[in-house]
Amino acid sequence: MHLIKFETMHKYLIIIEKTKTGFSAYVPDLPGCVATGNTRKVVERNIYEAVKFHIEGLKEDGLEVPMPTTESEMLVFAA
Repeated sequence: MHLIKFETMHKYLIIIEKTKTGFSAYVPDLPGCVATGNTRKVVERNIYEAVKFHIEGLKEDGLEVPMPTTESEMLVFAA
């Protein structure tokens, strides 16, 4: 009999910021998890890989993977 291991899925907020040389991204709920890229598409791919790597490292070290708690909202103002 084979047991299937199901992993808990988490949805983390990713903050992407434009910089002078491209883009940077970080995950508020995963301190130290950051990435950069010269285009938005590249930084999105890099932060995705960074999150996977970060979570794998936490698990390998026997540490708890933080639950996501950060939320976002967009507000629109007349300028």
